[in-house]
Amino acid sequence: MTSAHIPVDRERDEPYYFRGSLDPAELRNQLFELWNRKDLQTLHLASFHGFSKLPEPLEGLLTMLEGCPVKQKGNSHTFGHRVLMEYQTWMKEHPQATIGSLPEQQAVPLQCRALNLLTDTQSSFLESLINTYQLTSLDPAILLLHIKRLQTLKCYKEAAIVGIKLKLQKNLNMEEMCVPLILQGKLALAETFVTGHSQLEQQLVVLLDSWCHPSFSVEEIHKRYPHLSLSRHCVAQIQPKVLTKHTLRLVEKFNINQKLCPNALHKRKLGSLRFLMYKRFVEKSMTEENWSDNVQYVVADDLELQIQLVEMLVKYCNLQTASQWSLRYTIPRNRLPCEVWKTQQALPPHLQQIGFSDSAQSEEWMPSQSHCQMFYQLPLTKDKVHFVDTPEALQRCSNVVLKDGSIVGVDMEWQPTFGCMSIQQVSLIQLAVSDQVFLLDLCANGFYQHPDTVSFIRSFFSERNVSKLGYGMAGDLRCLSGTWQQFLEEPLKTEGVLDLLNVHQKIQRCKATRTDDGPKEVLVGEDSAEKGLSQLVQQVLGRPLDKTEQMSNWEKRPLRISQIRYAAADAYCLLDVYSVLSSKPEYFGLPADLWSVSSNQSEKSAKKKKGKQSQAKQAGEALQTEECQGAQRVIPPHSDNETGLPCGGKLSGDCSPLPPQQLRVVCDNMLQGLGRYLRCLGVDVVMLESTDDHRVAAKLAQAEARVILTCGQPYQSLRSQVGEGRCLSLDCSEKARDQAVRVLRHFNVQPTASDIFSRCQACNSDEYVAVPREDMFRMLRQKGFLQDQDVTDPALLASLEDGEKLGDPLGSGVAADLPRRSYT
Repeated sequence: MTSAHIPVDRERDEPYYFRGSLDPAELRNQLFELWNRKDLQTLHLASFHGFSKLPEPLEGLLTMLEGCPVKQKGNSHTFGHRVLMEYQTWMKEHPQATIGSLPEQQAVPLQCRALNLLTDTQSSFLESLINTYQLTSLDPAILLLHIKRLQTLKCYKEAAIVGIKLKLQKNLNMEEMCVPLILQGKLALAETFVTGHSQLEQQLVVLLDSWCHPSFSVEEIHKRYPHLSLSRHCVAQIQPKVLTKHTLRLVEKFNINQKLCPNALHKRKLGSLRFLMYKRFVEKSMTEENWSDNVQYVVADDLELQIQLVEMLVKYCNLQTASQWSLRYTIPRNRLPCEVWKTQQALPPHLQQIGFSDSAQSEEWMPSQSHCQMFYQLPLTKDKVHFVDTPEALQRCSNVVLKDGSIVGVDMEWQPTFGCMSIQQVSLIQLAVSDQVFLLDLCANGFYQHPDTVSFIRSFFSERNVSKLGYGMAGDLRCLSGTWQQFLEEPLKTEGVLDLLNVHQKIQRCKATRTDDGPKEVLVGEDSAEKGLSQLVQQVLGRPLDKTEQMSNWEKRPLRISQIRYAAADAYCLLDVYSVLSSKPEYFGLPADLWSVSSNQSEKSAKKKKGKQSQAKQAGEALQTEECQGAQRVIPPHSDNETGLPCGGKLSGDCSPLPPQQLRVVCDNMLQGLGRYLRCLGVDVVMLESTDDHRVAAKLAQAEARVILTCGQPYQSLRSQVGEGRCLSLDCSEKARDQAVRVLRHFNVQPTASDIFSRCQACNSDEYVAVPREDMFRMLRQKGFLQDQDVTDPALLASLEDGEKLGDPLGSGVAADLPRRSYT
């Protein structure tokens, strides 16, 4: 229907069906017909005339909204929302039709009726309804009663949203409102509920921290909130590792004292301690000095962590070392393992203290010959590296680096905090020019707070005629802002900055799109262990950086020779990389003007925000050309032939696809999302728990003939423990879906419809049983998936009957040609 088809009274210039008083239900039906026809222009005209004919517009609007269909979730706006929007437009020309113009005895009943409509979760609908009927002026007791009613109906999300819109957070119990939301995976809504109310923010952090306590049990929640159904999904929302991450994030977000979350901090530090033990005694990639400094920082004066350190040393090192550390921290005898106490008593006096070598002065500037052959070397002598820790030294530095046309390599170092703080404070700033390097020592007494230092930092980064080279500059600038409060109040202006991270990403994309003969293979190069700047240096200059000192204690003075050498090389290498890339950009697939890469990256980032559909399309196209970083072509175990593949191990477009059931993998604990995704497709997947050591993956791969899927640094150690081609490294920054596509294409696995959900997501089994409907209802209710629903619910029964017609095993077993589903 269009406006041309509406009969019009030419004398009054209005539709005939609007003459006289109009019943709200009749108007609603007429508007709904126009809504279904998507004739919004006529709907607008009809609404404008119709509201004018309602005897009581505000009451009539409620009658219309109460009768509006609500199940229109596919539309951006429901019909009721459209009616409300049209009424607000009409009300602008009829200001007398407001709730404020009515007497209280007439307005309050209308407000109560409007309050009962506050179950829609569309934010704009709620705000429009609240404003139209001025619900914030209603008695708070009535508003709170409505929210309590929503909670009783288990509409926890709606109750929280209404509480936020009505600004009633301070009048509501934080735990009663937020605990159900957290268990439903809606922590973000719980954050929104408390944001802006410091007391509620602290209460939420304290609550989450209490769940991080070692003795915490889910049963405590069940006892305290017996009305909540704790399904497996609910329990998954309160895993200690996840809770610790969120708790510390909220501490930073709300600027709360860390003393309010001792349990989360303890868990984070305990995880850091395990990481340090792995780096030192398993991976053996950390020096004794760095390990000792970091351990002392993590453990500090926490007795429980000190005890954990001693116990870990017994496991990873030896009793003598464990005894020495126990003496250092004077741990009580009753908290020590018996073996440690006995060893402690038997130690001679000269071995009772830990001997830390003082290499700050004794170490030579030139490293060993083997080190020079393996790693990039700073081409400067020691006298060309200058410490800047006074205003006078800073002036000499400024005279050099602020010359017009200067090219300066920039890097920064800070004390590792192992996730206990989101923003670190910079300890050292390295500025490298062609013939010397300046190290700005922000730990020097009085230098960091000196006005000249802050003024120099601002001048340096804002000087357009000085080219500044960095790698991942966004992180460095963020740490600078955390170091000086002035930069938070008045942000740094940056001009003339080239981030070589963008250039590196461009090189990687060009490398991934190069094709040789045949289909694209996933290859491993000699640089597969290197990441970030070290990888770029190796690709451009031939040797990687030595990152041994990366996790040093950069606040401890004096710095060791190896630290100074590392810091200077990290900044100077940027000059060498830039020089090579500028001289032959075409070799690396770069434009002649390297500075254009950075701006192009910004434009591409902006374009990526246009929508999820375009992102998915771009990701799909990228998957056809990109490489799996640091992975070699792996051959899945298979009993049909020697290579394990139907076509003899040659993965190409001609080889027949591999059934998902024949691909057997073990996912490292960093790829649990990928593991769940592959199980959905029928792949035989074993997943490591979050607390498992990476070495467990190697043991499972050896015992069960599985391929290891991992990412990051563990790839190198895992690859050496399994057979050739039995370890695949993936990009951990990718989404699980994209990782799964890579794995399927890598092994030429092509799932069919019957493979989807053919394997249980919980136990990995592919064997199923038919479950009677009554038992199914009982189990669903016990697991919390059915809440106060009766078995005779017609809609639910109809949905189950539809499922049976489609081959659902609830009543008739598993259909052979349809996906096999697990209902247990």
